Amino acid sequence: MSERPVDREFKSHRPHIFCYNFLDEPYRIIHTGFIAIVSSRYRDNPDPEMKGMDNDRYQRGKKQLETMSGAGVHNMLDTIEGIAPDLARYTVEFPYGDVLCRPGLDLKSRQVATVAALTALGNAPVQLGAHISMALNVGCTRQEIVEIITQMAVYAGFPAALNGIAVAKDVFAERDRNGLELIR
Repeated sequence: MSERPVDREFKSHRPHIFCYNFLDEPYRIIHTGFIAIVSSRYRDNPDPEMKGMDNDRYQRGKKQLETMSGAGVHNMLDTIEGIAPDLARYTVEFPYGDVLCRPGLDLKSRQVATVAALTALGNAPVQLGAHISMALNVGCTRQEIVEIITQMAVYAGFPAALNGIAVAKDVFAERDRNGLELIR
């Protein structure tokens, strides 16, 4: 089945949604309106190949997420799927099925970047905790996690770094309680 123009338009602009926090306010307003228009066109004419969780992107993403997170990912996905199945699918397809499966960086390097970005954002402690755990699962050490977060004090400010360290401390304690070092 050939890809329709609205599908290409939606897919080409979808990565920008995830960069929303970095956009200037005037661009945010224009960008939000554009995404709403494209999304409504996509919603009104959905691509049947993209429906459901049986598509290749979802399956590839789920496999990648399981590699990084272990079996516990199923509980998280079940929770999200129960209330927002489309959000659960997007959460697996784009980051894990499209981006994290790309060649060029190993999973450890990708998690270093992710922990740094989430620390710098400063508003995603649940996701930061999950990615700290994933970073440990793919080969980062606790000391490397601490160094990544400490470096973010320079670029994102001390509050972001201190909040990130608090999340790391909780993740380390949880893993110690459960006897986890690596979940591969």
